[in-house]
Amino acid sequence: MIIKEITATDTYGIRLEVLRKNIDLPHKFKGDFNKDTFHLGGFYKGELVGIATFIKNDFVSLKGKQYQLRGMATTIKGRGKGIGKQMINQAIAILKEKQVDFLWCNAREEAVLFYEKLKFTKIGEEFMVEKVGLHYKMFTKI
Repeated sequence: MIIKEITATDTYGIRLEVLRKNIDLPHKFKGDFNKDTFHLGGFYKGELVGIATFIKNDFVSLKGKQYQLRGMATTIKGRGKGIGKQMINQAIAILKEKQVDFLWCNAREEAVLFYEKLKFTKIGEEFMVEKVGLHYKMFTKI
């Protein structure tokens, strides 16, 4: 398994396949091409099977330098191999070098346990994302 930086356009196929399947929401994110944004890809046997995007973005409830995790997804072929955990750990190492204080995300209800295992904490109440489902804001201190 290899985790490495990829381009925004490299993420689009998996975003469409996993996150936007039959949902008419954009798969291209505002901030994809910002100079501070970075994207990580998880490769298994040479195939891109996991993606995550990290965008410099503030959440009002947190004070300090922050990044938002967006569009994290793993294909069926890549699930259960620890790719998501590895991408988060590599991102945290990169964010430490950038002297970032917090990483936060809007976590789908079914992903909350995954993030909690990685020391993310819920903040605030659950909220609905139209066409997608219940979400929670979650964060971790870097």
